[in-house]
Amino acid sequence: MSSLTAAITRKLPASTTPVVFAFYMSAIMAVLMCLIITGANQGVSAHYLEDAFNAYKIAMPSAFICVMAVRPLVGYLVQKTVQTKA
Repeated sequence: MSSLTAAITRKLPASTTPVVFAFYMSAIMAVLMCLIITGANQGVSAHYLEDAFNAYKIAMPSAFICVMAVRPLVGYLVQKTVQTKA
């Protein structure tokens, strides 16, 4: 295996799954919410994407912190509401 192939297929350890999940979830949700809320509040104008990106710069770190903070509660709620395999 070449070093280029090894670099491409390298993955993070499984122990980072909760943080990686929170990062992707917050990044995607922040983009969607910024686009929706910017459009709803200001309409789609010539500066729509710029305004949405400016909102994203605040929303993404905030969303990541919030997802990490509520993760234990959400895990508990899922455990209480979803059947486990018998």
